[in-house]
Amino acid sequence: MPGLMRNTTMLTTDAIGASDVPHRTMIARRQLLRFFAGSPLLTAGSLGTIASLLTANPQQALAQSYDVLRGSRRTLGSDGIITSAADALDVFEFEPAAKKAAFSQEAPAHWGYLQSGVDGDVTRDANHTAYAKYNIRVRRLIDARKVDTSVKIFGETWASPIFLCPVSSLGAYDPEAGVTVARATAKRDHQMILSTVDNASIVDVNKAHGRPAWFMLYPTDDWNVTKALVQRAEGAGSPAVVLTVDRQGGRNTETLFRERRLDQRDCTGCHTPGFTNEVSRKANFADIDVSKVTNLYGTGMTWEFVDRLRSIVKGKLVLKGIMTGEDAKEALRHGVDGLIVSNHGGRAEESGQATIGVLTEVVDGVGGRIPVLIDGGVRRGTEVLKALALGATAVGIGRPYVWGLASFGEAGVDRVLQILDDEFITIMRQVGAVNTSQITRNCVTSA
Repeated sequence: MPGLMRNTTMLTTDAIGASDVPHRTMIARRQLLRFFAGSPLLTAGSLGTIASLLTANPQQALAQSYDVLRGSRRTLGSDGIITSAADALDVFEFEPAAKKAAFSQEAPAHWGYLQSGVDGDVTRDANHTAYAKYNIRVRRLIDARKVDTSVKIFGETWASPIFLCPVSSLGAYDPEAGVTVARATAKRDHQMILSTVDNASIVDVNKAHGRPAWFMLYPTDDWNVTKALVQRAEGAGSPAVVLTVDRQGGRNTETLFRERRLDQRDCTGCHTPGFTNEVSRKANFADIDVSKVTNLYGTGMTWEFVDRLRSIVKGKLVLKGIMTGEDAKEALRHGVDGLIVSNHGGRAEESGQATIGVLTEVVDGVGGRIPVLIDGGVRRGTEVLKALALGATAVGIGRPYVWGLASFGEAGVDRVLQILDDEFITIMRQVGAVNTSQITRNCVTSA
């Protein structure tokens, strides 16, 4: 019947002209009601209900699906790529726009860095495709016009369960790096985690964000540097230090290396060998003596290191990179406050194991004693709901917001978040969940 409504309205427009909208709408309603009256499937009572709906709110009744046709047309460039953030229909449309921006700047290596998984990118791709293994159970006849998407973590209330993951070297995609991202996330009251090796400092990001962001820690192999980084983050007000534990085994970022072959720039100006040179452009290392550092990731870390870090972190300590129930239980024994199920966006190891596939194992391992967050492969609001249903407290995105940043700056990040928030609200209504606490395992089933 929406199709009939569309055709009837178009017929009336042709017959009367665009200047007489109320009269045209009235005729369309009358024609529609005549059609219903002749239908053997409708009773007099149901016909009266439909008539009252049309009369009570003629501009909106039965027209919600076609609101987009009343707006401005979303255009594409001659290459089929969006030319403004507002034109994006989903987050996928930002990917080619970001690639175009990188290549227009003759920086294919920057694009390769963002897109690269490890080896054949199997784990990177599995993170996303594994969401198709779960279907959503929808419920009917629940008034979900008003939904509350907020979540509470460590005493913080976030407007949305979608947070922004730490991504290194955002300055490759925007001059203000994490500061630009912080401004966009502040508009929609999302939380973000800043990488140790972003080009922006945690101090500047927290100012732009309006509330302290979390700080992702690469500890290095010098304890004095580790302490200095923690003190800098906590001094800036960051309530949580997020220790990345999945980068100890080395990695083969083959996609990056392949794109690097196409890069004709002299990259030695920014990428001079030696750790001091590596972090000279990283604001969080300013005025810290890194002369004894040989490794950014602390490749010798053990659970004893977690204990040592726990002793100096005054706020919350979160481990990022947990992928098994055994490690989740061990984290509890070492006083960790939260976990992020993560394989570094498929950039840590080529295990082929998607984060969503191990989420319940980790959630069950901690038994509700600490929050469990997840990242990796999230591209839709439906996937946010699936992760929450399987036990995640919040859901992180990485590449999508950087696609937005690289292509359209702050507006791109903002639009990515708007799309995902809108999609999430839509599927919450279909599930019949009026708040995030009502999103449970009963909302999903194995495909």
